[in-house]
Amino acid sequence: MSKFSLLTLATTLTLSVSASQKPNIILIMADDMGFSDIGCYGGEVQTPNLDKLAGHGVRFKQFYNAARCCPTRASLMTGLYPHQTGIGHMTNTPNNPTQHNYGLPGYQGYLNKECVTIAEMLKLSGYQTFMTGKWHLGYHGKEKWPLQRGFDQFYGILSGASNYFKPEAPRGLSLGNESVKPEGEYYTTDAFTDYAIRFIGESTPDKPYFLYLSYTAPHWPLHALQEDIDKYRGKYLNGWTEIRKARLAKMKAIGLLEKDVDLSDQAGPDWDSLSEEQKKEMDLRMAIYAAQIDRMDQNIGRLVEFLETRGDLENTIIFFLSDNGACAEGGMLGGGKAEDLESQRGFLLSYGEAWANVSNTPFKRYKHWVHEGGISTPLIVHWPNGISKDRQGQWIEEYGFLPDIFASIKAVAHADYPRSYQGIQLPDLIGKSIFSAISNNKPIHDGPIFWEHEGNKAVRLGSFKLVSAWDNTNHENWELYDLETDPAELDDLASQQPGKVSQMKKMWGEWAKNHRVEDWENVRQLERDQNRR
Repeated sequence: MSKFSLLTLATTLTLSVSASQKPNIILIMADDMGFSDIGCYGGEVQTPNLDKLAGHGVRFKQFYNAARCCPTRASLMTGLYPHQTGIGHMTNTPNNPTQHNYGLPGYQGYLNKECVTIAEMLKLSGYQTFMTGKWHLGYHGKEKWPLQRGFDQFYGILSGASNYFKPEAPRGLSLGNESVKPEGEYYTTDAFTDYAIRFIGESTPDKPYFLYLSYTAPHWPLHALQEDIDKYRGKYLNGWTEIRKARLAKMKAIGLLEKDVDLSDQAGPDWDSLSEEQKKEMDLRMAIYAAQIDRMDQNIGRLVEFLETRGDLENTIIFFLSDNGACAEGGMLGGGKAEDLESQRGFLLSYGEAWANVSNTPFKRYKHWVHEGGISTPLIVHWPNGISKDRQGQWIEEYGFLPDIFASIKAVAHADYPRSYQGIQLPDLIGKSIFSAISNNKPIHDGPIFWEHEGNKAVRLGSFKLVSAWDNTNHENWELYDLETDPAELDDLASQQPGKVSQMKKMWGEWAKNHRVEDWENVRQLERDQNRR
C-alpha cells in the first residue's frame, strides 16, 4: 500500500479513543545517529517534525543507550541490561547461526527466554502490538522473531543492516513470519512508515496499541533519495571544524549546554589539507547522511499527521531516541567506493570518523565505546494528555538510560510485569519511570547505573562517571569525570580522587559479577577460537 492510499484511508477512519483511556504508545528509534544531528539538539539537518514534537513535549539533556545496535535493542525491549538477555556482545549474523554465541549465558547472540519484551508485557494488559523496521534480536529460528516475542504484526528486516532501495536475502524483508520482496519504487524509511500507518489504521478502535518503529536511518550504507541529497549538497564544504563550532554554539544558545562547555579534540585532519576532490567527496558523504535523517523526519511527520487525522495524537505517547552514538566505522574519511555514492550500490558505505566526531558534538568517541560520544542519545517525549502545558518545551536535567523506557511504559500503561513467563522465572526490572523527572524534576536514579561493551566499561553515580576504554595492555585505565561541570569528559579527576575511583570501580565489579558480564579478554579468545573452526 502506498503512502498516498494510506493517508486517504486515514481520513475515512472513525475517530478512536481507547475505552480504558490507556494511552497509545509509539517508540521510535533512529539507527547510528549522533547526539547533535537533529535540529532541536543543535544540528543543521532540517528536522521540523521532531523539532515540533520537542516543542510540545520535553527533551532530555542526558539520556543513555547501550553503545551498539543489538545490545541497545535488547535492553530497550526488556528493561534489563543486555547481558541478562543473552546479547552481551552482538547477535548471530545472517550467514552464521553460531557467530557471537560463545557458550556463555550472557553471550548467546539472540534474545533469551529469561526476559519479556515490552510487547509481551503489554499484550497481557490488552494492548495491540505492532513493529516495523529493524529487529536485530535474533535471526536463525522463527521462535526468535517479533511475532514470537509478543508482536501482533511485523514488517521490516530481521538483520542489522540492508540496502535501502533493494533489501535482499539474507538481509531482506519480512511481513509477519514470511519473506517478501520490495515492490515498485522502494525506500526502506518510507516503507517502514507506510506499514506503521497501515497497522494502526487496521487496528481495533476500542483497544490501545503499541508501535515500535525502528528505522535503519542513518545507519550505513549511505543511501538516500536524490531530492533529499540535493538539499544538503555543498552545505558541508566549509568542513568539520566549522560545523562542530556552529553546532556547539547552537547547543549553548538553545540551552542544551552551559556556556563554558568546550569541545573534545577534533578527530579529522585539517580541512585545508584535503584536496578539492576530497572536499567534494566528504561534503557529499555528509550530505547523504543528512538526507537520510531528513527523510526519517519527513516520515515521522507523516505518522504524526495520520495520528492527528485519526484523533489519536492527544492520548499517544511518542518516544524518540537513537540506538548508539554516531558511527566511525569505515575509516577517517569513510568506507566504500566514492563512485557508489548517489547510487543504489554499496554496503559498508559510510561517512567516516571525521564526520562522526561532528555528529557527536561536543563529546569524544563513538558507537562501540561508553564514553559520552558512544552512549548519549537525544530523547524526546511527546504526550499532550500526559505532559502539562507548563512543562511542554522544557529541557529535563535528570539523567536516565534505556531500561527506564520499559519501566515508564509499564507505569503509564498500568501494566503488570510478570514474575514468570511461559514457566520461566524473570529477573527484576532494572529501570525506573522517567515521568517523575518530566513532571517535577525529581531524580530518576539515586544509585549507580552501568555499561559494558567489548571491554569498554562505565558506571555513573550522581554527577560522577567512571569510564574505561578497552586496552589489552592495561585493564585498569579508569578515568573519572564530573559530568555536571565537564559533560565532554575533558578533565580526568582519577588521580585527584582515588577514593571515588575505588568506590565506583568496586560497584562496577560487583555489578558485572551479578549480571553475566565476562572478562572481555576471555570473550575475545572464545571469538578467536570460534573463527578458527
